[in-house]
Amino acid sequence: MKDLIKAMDNLPWIVKLILCIPALDIVWVIYRIVKSLVAGNTLAIVLSIVLLIVGIPWLWAIDLVFVLLKKQVWWFC
Repeated sequence: MKDLIKAMDNLPWIVKLILCIPALDIVWVIYRIVKSLVAGNTLAIVLSIVLLIVGIPWLWAIDLVFVLLKKQVWWFC
């Protein structure tokens, strides 16, 4: 799982931006779940699962802004 996190973190900026498209944003949701599992952060695991269920309509916009400004997706871990 650490390899997945490292691979996602090392993606080129433009690929990260493409993955922020609403239908493809599920990749970042899975990334958040995996990153939280590796970190062992129970609160982040629960929050990432809740965002999977209710956050899909607007989470892509947050990811898009963060990738444009900071070159990474939004998450705590």
